[in-house]
Amino acid sequence: MKAIEAFYPLLRAPKKIIITTHQKPDGDAMGSSLGLYHFLIKLRHDVTVISPTNWADFLDWLPGADKVIDFEAKKDTAIAFIQSAEILFCLDFNVLHRTKHLEKYIDAATGVKVLIDHHEQPQIAAFQFGISNTGKSSTCEMVYDFIMQSEQPELLDTTIATCLYTGTMTDTGSFRFPATTASVHRMVAHFKDLGLEHTPIHDNIYDSFLENRLRFIGNALLNRMDVLYEYNTAVMAILREDIIHYDIKTGDTEGLVNYLLTIKNIKFGAIVIDRNEERKWSFRSKGDFDVNIFARQHFEGGGHKNAAGGRSSDTLEKTLAHFYQVLPEYKEVLR
Repeated sequence: MKAIEAFYPLLRAPKKIIITTHQKPDGDAMGSSLGLYHFLIKLRHDVTVISPTNWADFLDWLPGADKVIDFEAKKDTAIAFIQSAEILFCLDFNVLHRTKHLEKYIDAATGVKVLIDHHEQPQIAAFQFGISNTGKSSTCEMVYDFIMQSEQPELLDTTIATCLYTGTMTDTGSFRFPATTASVHRMVAHFKDLGLEHTPIHDNIYDSFLENRLRFIGNALLNRMDVLYEYNTAVMAILREDIIHYDIKTGDTEGLVNYLLTIKNIKFGAIVIDRNEERKWSFRSKGDFDVNIFARQHFEGGGHKNAAGGRSSDTLEKTLAHFYQVLPEYKEVLR
């Protein structure tokens, strides 16, 4: 994989470009994709954003979200765009399998593949150009750097800034996580100088849910949470019947795992959700406990030191039992 700096000359002439990201894209995935989309449009490229799956309703307000193609809903259209693309930007994922059923089409695509991502252990052999930087707060921050280091940084505007602020805000926990470096605040200051209005963004992301989600969270905290003080750990298991009863949609469980870390002295929070085809894990930690390693070793996942995800094909009961079985191995580091 060649350095991203070597890629810029390829943008001097208009090209057909695809931007894609990981399945069930979050704020950083959608924000970085749409921020880059608006920048490349201003460079006169023919650009299409393709998501492997649907996304949370609270991201629909993002500028350009209405133009994003859901691969699962418009498969033939998406495949045609991928096959004709001269450049494919791959954002906010480190390995192709995180694009779910889109993987084989991206892998087979003849266009130049460009990686911009901040997760550990990237699949660098799959990309011709790119940058992988785990020290960055978000892929949105990396897209900002990509724009500012390009030949036309003056094209950055409030539309692009709105998209990039959204993903940075969500990936940094509203700027409270350790990854919120001085460079993040300098970027936000630049956005504000451009005229960015940040309050509506917070409202759209955090204050636009339905009543059923709040009742679902209440039930989860009351009936689905187990606190293991001997391991400074809290775990929550969401049953399939909960998903159905409260009519939970994509994005409604976003941030639920973070509640576990609000308990005094808890260093490790884990939530498992019983999805149709698999059990999905989210892991969060404080301090030196590395949930990226934990997820990779036990639940076919990965991510960052303090935030990672995983999966299991076992039943909810079996995957939860496995969690309890391996947890004692980490008793010393969780003290």
